[in-house]
Amino acid sequence: MGKHILQSDFWAEFKNRYGTTAVTAGDAVYTIHKIPLSSYNYAYCPRVSPFEINFDLLKESAEKNNCIAIHFDVPNVVKGSPEESKALEIFHSRCVKSPRDEFAKANFFIDLTKSEEDLFSAMHKKHKYNINYAKRNGVGVRESIEDKDFDLFYSLYKETGIRQKFYYRNYPYMKTMWNVFKEGRLVKLLIAEYKKEPLAAWILLMYEDTIYYPYGGSTEKMKNLFASNLLGWEAILLGKRLGCKTFDMWGASVDLEDDSDEYHGFSIFKSKFGARHVVYIDSYDMVLNEKAYKVFNLANNFRWKLLKLIK
Repeated sequence: MGKHILQSDFWAEFKNRYGTTAVTAGDAVYTIHKIPLSSYNYAYCPRVSPFEINFDLLKESAEKNNCIAIHFDVPNVVKGSPEESKALEIFHSRCVKSPRDEFAKANFFIDLTKSEEDLFSAMHKKHKYNINYAKRNGVGVRESIEDKDFDLFYSLYKETGIRQKFYYRNYPYMKTMWNVFKEGRLVKLLIAEYKKEPLAAWILLMYEDTIYYPYGGSTEKMKNLFASNLLGWEAILLGKRLGCKTFDMWGASVDLEDDSDEYHGFSIFKSKFGARHVVYIDSYDMVLNEKAYKVFNLANNFRWKLLKLIK
């Protein structure tokens, strides 16, 4: 697997511009997070490949930034892949298994090197029907990089977060990401509309030969027109037009049979695009201050339990 967009210079620039310090040590990018009520920090290094880490350089950098540990969150290695055993060997020699994952532990990929006909035929019959139904009934999808359309997207994204009770990013965070990737010509918006009324919108990011779908939103209005189904198909076609080889759908439930999982419905929706479901290896931590690390994990575990109760 190639380098993930979360390990790119663009993502580091976005984080720094937003106000979260991002540091590059060798080929690895990590962000620095203040631990409340202490003088310590925590280093967060998501979706990294262990084969690209200079552990000594990374350790030196994190220690200079007073970090108690470096959290390699959901490394970019798929379970069952040829790289798995070597990756685990590397992590086991330098790290401990992390008590939690921040990023989605599973994902969906679509191979965009296939023909348009093969991609469409690989989809679930219900998705194919819904896509054609949306087209027949006047739903259209347009592409944009206009700031006014970003605002339109954000309103749909926020509406979806409130409706589905998931954590959604604030406007400054999303707008900063938009600005950085727009400057790099690495972002597109797809907006599904009916008679000029927006029904759904997705942000798509491009990096190297992969197109990513990190954020989307929709309205409850006219759900029977299946705008999101058509939007997904148009995103696949956009990726092909841009010469991307892979469509990375960002995240999914690990167990697709577990309907109690908060991501179950969205995961099933993604799966019906003919996507391949994968599960990543565990997250690992390189501990730099063992005593502070233990205290931090106890406090963080309590924090997450409290947040779940509040939710």
